[in-house]
Amino acid sequence: MAARIFIDGAAGTTGLEIHQRLSGRTDVVLHRLPDELRKDRNARREALNICDIAILCLPDDAAREAVGMIDPASNVRVIDASSAHRVTEGWTYGFPEIYGRAAIRRARFVSNPGCYPTGFLALVAPLVREGLLPADWPYSVHAVSGYSGGGNALIDRFESEGDLAWRGYGYAMGHKHLAEMQTHAGLAHPPLFAPAVIDAMRGMVVEVPLPLRAMPRAATAPELRSALSVHYRESRVVSVVEGETPQELLLRRGAAPWDGMELFILGEMANDQVRLVARLDNLGKGASGAAVQSLNLMLGCDEIRGLQLSA
Repeated sequence: MAARIFIDGAAGTTGLEIHQRLSGRTDVVLHRLPDELRKDRNARREALNICDIAILCLPDDAAREAVGMIDPASNVRVIDASSAHRVTEGWTYGFPEIYGRAAIRRARFVSNPGCYPTGFLALVAPLVREGLLPADWPYSVHAVSGYSGGGNALIDRFESEGDLAWRGYGYAMGHKHLAEMQTHAGLAHPPLFAPAVIDAMRGMVVEVPLPLRAMPRAATAPELRSALSVHYRESRVVSVVEGETPQELLLRRGAAPWDGMELFILGEMANDQVRLVARLDNLGKGASGAAVQSLNLMLGCDEIRGLQLSA
């Protein structure tokens, strides 16, 4: 029997992209509310309680409200694409390459990782866990994302203001992604996070610079590369790029949707200055693609079903 899926917030960017990835599948039935009922509390409550899996593509407060509408005695399972539950007890963090596929298969409540934390954690979490990088180092994260990561308001702003090329933000510190990064990487301190949005609809580069010589208990660059290669060797979503160091990495304005992620270990091996870099689609592995990957695991089917993995 096909699983009944309700996307609460289906009109937003993440919801639309999840819907696209699920359209045409015979193992799921998508339940959608008419436009005039999308914000009707009673209609949403009913939809949330008759589905098998609810996917929440909502602001944080609305996501918490939606979870509160679900009958605790029901068998409804939840994937929350907001940041409301990413460090909440009782929720499974939806990063199968870090926490294992079995944990997501059996979970009732799954929190979808944030796009920036996805890149950071893919690079750092396995290395800290293996003791190859210190947990108490003050890490920095430099990252740029396509403007779709800022929601409909920022999308409208970039597309209406023709001269807006770059938007740095988070200067007040205390960004909501910090707790997620620190918790799931097992760090003693939150990283210093420097995010920016660029004039491209989608795409993301996340970079963590490592001055290995100055870092106590840090492994060598070849050891870091080897460890990440081993960690992701069976993944069909995340790949570690081997071979000659590229002269540059690019994001293109017209990039197609992509649900994979590439990891690079770059730098001068002789002086131990290394740049760990993740390249992904903020709407793919950074949002909708990750939600569909978790959904697939919860349904017990191939985890990459419906994903777009040709870059």
